[in-house]
Amino acid sequence: MPAGAATPPGRPMRADARRNAEKIVAAAGALIAEQGADASLEEVARRAGVGSATLHRHFPSRQALLEAVFKDRVAALCAKANDLLAEPDPGEALSTWLHAVGAHAAANRGLGASLMRDADPALGETCHDMVTTVGDALLARAQAAGAVRAGITITPLLKLVGAIALATEREIDGPAEADLLLAIAIEGVRTH
Repeated sequence: MPAGAATPPGRPMRADARRNAEKIVAAAGALIAEQGADASLEEVARRAGVGSATLHRHFPSRQALLEAVFKDRVAALCAKANDLLAEPDPGEALSTWLHAVGAHAAANRGLGASLMRDADPALGETCHDMVTTVGDALLARAQAAGAVRAGITITPLLKLVGAIALATEREIDGPAEADLLLAIAIEGVRTH
């Protein structure tokens, strides 16, 4: 079940209701990537194949839906990092994950700013902690393998990825431009 979906207290969500909530979060995520965080809730419902009442039953406010999309994306990013911890090349695993972070940032198109206005501050802290924890693990592994210079920490790397995503957000081919800039930056932190 997507985080943030409304359920009656003490009752598990029915399978069809859970599927609807998942479809709504997926449709909202795709629409946010295309149009930004102010995308139409009616269009979200249409793309999810549900009625507006179903959307509002699961997510009583725009804020609740945006939080669910964000939590879903952060969970996917952390799962990818955990999978990459088993990759044989630690430097490549870190690079792959940083590119995924860049894609995550590009797909958010105003979501973070929207959430900062009204979200519970604990949401940002929790998500930030989750991302930095898995990022730290990937970075430490890459440094231990000699693939990344010592002295680099995950926070500046994540800020760099975010800055690249922000700088290319309005470009015609923003994702490709962001990928290129990130590849240049990653090359700068590798050992030679």
